[in-house]
Amino acid sequence: MSSRITHVSGPALVMRGHDIDTDRIMPARFLKAITFDGIEAHLFEDDRREAADRGAVHPFEDPARRDARILVVNENFGCGSSREHAPQALSRRGLRAVVGESFAEIFLGNSLAIGLPCVSASREHVAEIMTLTGASPEVELSLDLEHERLTIGGREFPVSLPPAAKHAFVTGEWDGTSLLLERYEDVERVGKSLPYTHWQDAPAT
Repeated sequence: MSSRITHVSGPALVMRGHDIDTDRIMPARFLKAITFDGIEAHLFEDDRREAADRGAVHPFEDPARRDARILVVNENFGCGSSREHAPQALSRRGLRAVVGESFAEIFLGNSLAIGLPCVSASREHVAEIMTLTGASPEVELSLDLEHERLTIGGREFPVSLPPAAKHAFVTGEWDGTSLLLERYEDVERVGKSLPYTHWQDAPAT
């Protein structure tokens, strides 16, 4: 199945801090658009502005991390409101997986729906992963979802994700649209059997 996600690899971006909520990831004033197009431009917008005012560089403003494919976070990432815009913006920014200590359940569900794996590791291992990846933007991470492990150079770290999410990613079942298209003849057959889908054909009274 073309939508299978078994491996994600590439450089990383480290976002330190516990309980980073969806309002920080994607401020509410940017939720008014009717599509997700361009929403990644507003990722952590308030945090980025605040960092700039202090003369600091926010991780999402670091040009050396522009090609990051894996985000590394701490505990309870994505907590707060249920806005699906947060994982959408991360994915549209080019991130293909998130590694962290733990995630809010709704954030996990929204990420699964768009094919963005979120895997957990122990606090000690996340701290070590952050140190290794923070040392250089060229450091490559390799995430193996099937065997639940993350490799950095010669180091290997165990990671985990809910069994149902793992199954969805490695089989491609997370992508409901592709599943429907693969058996579209069944969709059409069921559609024709539903009386309310062809009410236009009913005789006038």
